[in-house]
Amino acid sequence: MTSNQTAKPIDTATLDRLTGGAFTAATAGERASRIREWLLTQPAPEQLADVFKELSVKDKGAAKLVREKLDEARRAKGQEVLGAEWAAKAQALIDTGKLNIADALAWQRDAAKAGAPLSKEPLLTLKTQLAERVRGIEDLQHQVQVQREAAVLLAQRIEVLSTKPLADAQTALDALRTDVQHWQGQADGLVSNTNWVSVDVKFPALLDASKGQLLVVWDAFQAALAVAVAAAQDAAAPLPPVPVWADEIRVARGVPLVAEPKVAKPKVDPELRARANAAVKAALATVEQEVGEGHGKASAGAAGALRNALKEFGKLIDTKLENQAHAALAAAGELEGWQRWRADQIREELVVKAEGLLKRPEGQAIGGRKMQETLRSLRDQWKQTDQGGVPNHALWKRFDEACNEAYKVVEGWLEKVKAESAEHRAQRLALIEEIKGWAAANRTALDDDWKGFNRILHHFSDRWRDAGHVGEKMFAELQPLWKAAFAEAAAPLEAVQAQSLAARQAMIEEAKQLGAMPVLRIDAVKSLQQRWQAQAHAIPVDRRQEQKLWDAFRKPIDEAFNRKSAEREKAEAALGARDRVVLDAAKALEAANASGDAQAIRAAMAALEAALHGQAQAQADVAAAGANEQAAQALAQVENKALAPVDTAQAATESVADSAVEVESTEDAAPAAPAAAPKPAPRPVVAVRGDDRPGMKKETPVDPRASKWGDRKDAGRGGRDARDGGKPGFGDRGPRRDDRGGFGDRSRALQSSAPRLGDTAFRAQRDALENAQQALKKLAAQAHGEALVQVLTAWEKRDAALLPPAQELGGRAAAQARTAWSKALGAGASVKAEAAAQHLLRLEMAAEVPTPAEHLDARRGLQLQLLTRRNDPAPAQTWAEDTSKVLSAEFDAAQARRLQNVLKVLLKR
Repeated sequence: MTSNQTAKPIDTATLDRLTGGAFTAATAGERASRIREWLLTQPAPEQLADVFKELSVKDKGAAKLVREKLDEARRAKGQEVLGAEWAAKAQALIDTGKLNIADALAWQRDAAKAGAPLSKEPLLTLKTQLAERVRGIEDLQHQVQVQREAAVLLAQRIEVLSTKPLADAQTALDALRTDVQHWQGQADGLVSNTNWVSVDVKFPALLDASKGQLLVVWDAFQAALAVAVAAAQDAAAPLPPVPVWADEIRVARGVPLVAEPKVAKPKVDPELRARANAAVKAALATVEQEVGEGHGKASAGAAGALRNALKEFGKLIDTKLENQAHAALAAAGELEGWQRWRADQIREELVVKAEGLLKRPEGQAIGGRKMQETLRSLRDQWKQTDQGGVPNHALWKRFDEACNEAYKVVEGWLEKVKAESAEHRAQRLALIEEIKGWAAANRTALDDDWKGFNRILHHFSDRWRDAGHVGEKMFAELQPLWKAAFAEAAAPLEAVQAQSLAARQAMIEEAKQLGAMPVLRIDAVKSLQQRWQAQAHAIPVDRRQEQKLWDAFRKPIDEAFNRKSAEREKAEAALGARDRVVLDAAKALEAANASGDAQAIRAAMAALEAALHGQAQAQADVAAAGANEQAAQALAQVENKALAPVDTAQAATESVADSAVEVESTEDAAPAAPAAAPKPAPRPVVAVRGDDRPGMKKETPVDPRASKWGDRKDAGRGGRDARDGGKPGFGDRGPRRDDRGGFGDRSRALQSSAPRLGDTAFRAQRDALENAQQALKKLAAQAHGEALVQVLTAWEKRDAALLPPAQELGGRAAAQARTAWSKALGAGASVKAEAAAQHLLRLEMAAEVPTPAEHLDARRGLQLQLLTRRNDPAPAQTWAEDTSKVLSAEFDAAQARRLQNVLKVLLKR
C-alpha cells in the first residue's frame, strides 16, 4: 500500500480548535450550540467531512447538524452541475436559427422534472429568453391569422361593391386601394420578422394563399370598374362583366332589359334522383341537428359532409332541397364563427382575471387557500372553453404565465401550512406523552377530589382540541394514540363513576319504595336526598346522564308529596260550619280594612274576635261535660283497682282516652244537634294567698291564670289577655301541652279542647287581624297629622274655633291644655318673640328632637340654666304650658315647622 492510499490521521485537538471547542464541551447542548456557530462560518467540505467522521462516534445529535450541512453542500454541487448542463441545452436552443416551440416548452418541462434550479442564474435568464422567443413566435402566428381574416373581409367588401351602383364603387375605390396597400405592407412586415423562419409551416402557406386571393379579387375589381367607366363614357364601348353595372349602363343608353331565360335542368332518372335526395337529406338533417344544439365542432364536420354530398349529387337533386342545403351551410358557418368569437372573448376574460390576481391592493390580497381555489376554477373554465372551440395558443400562453405567477402565493402558503402542520403534530405528540405521564402518576384522585380529577381531564381535552390543524391523514394517525392515552388516564374515574351509578340506581329504588308508602316519612326522604347530594357532589357524571338519574330519583318523591298536597287541599276544601263562620268574619274585616273607616275596622275586629271566642266557648262546654263524666268513671275504676297490675292501670288510662275520643267524634258527627245542658263543673280548689303587690289588697286571691310577669297582654303565643275576660289569643288553633307532658289548668283545658281551625280559616283570620292593626295605625297617623295641621292653622289665623277637639289631639292633650291653647289664641300676640323662642327650645328638649343649627347655642345656654334650677319643673312636665306661650306669640313659619315637629312627638306619648 502506498503512502497516498494511507488514511490521513485526524487530529482531535485541531478539530476542537476549528469548531470552537465543540469536542471538549461539557454537555451535548453546548456541543450542538458550538457546532451551529461553526457552521455559520461556511467551512470547506473537507473540514465538514473530518468533523463529521470524528463527531459521529461521540455525539450523534451534533453530528446530525454536520451531516445536514454536508448533504446541503452535495445538493448545491449537484445543482450547479445540473444547472450548467441545462443551461447549455437552453443556449443551444436560443442560438438555433429556427426554434421549435415544442422543443422550448419541452426544455422547461424536462428541466423542472430533473430538478434543475430554474429560479437561479443562469437558468432564470435563459428561461426568460426562451419565453420571450416563444412569445414572439406565437404572436407572429396569431398576426398571420389576423391578416388572413382581414384579407377575407377585404375580399367580401370588394364582392359587395360589385352588387352596388357604379357610383358607389367609384367612391369606395380610393379607400379600398389604401386598405389593400396597408394589408400588403403588414404582410411584408410579418415575412421580414426574424422569427418568421420559426413559425409553423402552415402559416406561411396561409399568408401566401390569402395574399394571392385578395390580389386576384382586387385586380379583377379594378379591371371591371375601368371597363364600366369606359362604357359609361362611350356608348360604343363594351359592357363590363358585372351584371349590375351592365344593366345600369344599358338603362343609361336606353336599351331595354331582357330577362335571361332559365336553363332547364336535364331530365334525370327518378330512381337516381331519389337516391341523391336521400343522401343529401341525411347530411342536411345532421347539419340542422348539430346547429340546433349549438355544437361548433360537430356542426363543422357535418357541414363538410353536406358539401361533399352537394358536390356529388348537386346536379341530381331538386331546387328546393338545394336551397335548404345552402341555408343550412350558411347557418353552420355563422355558428362556427360565433363560437370562435365567443370562445376568444371568454379566454380574454379569463386572462384578465388571472393577471388581476396579483394586482390587488394590499388590503384586498387573496390568501393561499382562496388563491388555490381560484386558480383551479380558472383552469377548469379554460378547459371547458377549449372543448367547445378552436384553441388560441397566444391567449393560453398569457393565461398560463399569469397562473404560474399567482401560484407562487399558493406555494408559499403550502410551505407555511406544512411547517405549521409539523409543529402541530409535535405539539399533539407531546400532549399524548404528557397525559400518559400524568396517568401513570395519578392512578386515583388526590384527597378523593374526583371533580378536580375530571377537570384535569377536560383540560387535556381542550388542549387537544386547540392543538392546531393537521391534515386528515396525519389526524387519522394521531387520533387512535390520543384515544388510547386518554382512556388510560380516565380509567380510574370511569371505575368510580360505575360504582356511583350503581349507588344512585339503588337510591332510586329506595325512593320508589318510600314514595309508595301510605304515610310519607319526611325524615327518611330528607336523609335519602342528603345521601344523593353527597354522591352527586363527590363523583362527577355526564350532565345529561346525571339529569336523567335525578329526574328518575325525584319523580316518586314528587308524586308522594303531590298526593299529600292533594289530600290536604281536599281536606281544606271540605270546610265545616265553624271554619265558614271564621272565614266570613275575616272577609268582612278585610272589606273594612279596604274601606279605611276606623270604626268599621274596630267593629269587624270585634266580630272576628266574637266568632273565635264563640266557637271556642261552645266547643269547650260540650267537651267539658262529656270529659268530666268519663273521667269520673275512669277514676273510680282506677281507685278500685289500685293494687292491680300495671297493665290494668294502662287499660284504664286508654279507656279514658278512648272516651274522650268518642266524645270528640260524636261532636264532629253531629255538630248541628243541640247539646244537653252540661252540669256545672265543680270549682277547683285553688290555693289562696295575699297579693303583696303595691296597691293590691291582701285578701284578693291571685288569679292562677296570670303569669309571674303580671297582667301582660298576650303573654306568649296562644295566651290570654287579662283585659278581655279570657278571649282566645292570636293563634289559638288547638290543644297545647305544658312542659310536663300533660294539659294545663282547667281553663286552658277548656280552651284547648276546641277543635283546630282549618289551615285556610286560620291563615285568613291571622292575615285579616294583622292588616287591621296596620290599617288602624295608618289611620291614626293620618288623624294625628290632620290635627297638627289644624293647630298650626288656628295659630296662623288666630282663631281658637279652628282647634281640633280634645279626643283628636290624643290622650296626653287634656281638655285643660286645649282650653289654655284656646285662651292663648284668643288673647292675641301677648308674648314677645324672644320668650316664645325660649319656650320653643324647652319644647324641643321635652320632645328630644334636634334644634336647628342657628339655635344650638341658645339651647345649650338654656340647658345650663335649667341645671341650676333644681326645684323648677322639667320641660317634659310643662310642655302644654310652653305650647300655650308659643301660641301667644306672633305666627312665624320657621317656628311653626319647629312646633309641628315637637307636637308630632309629644302628642303621641
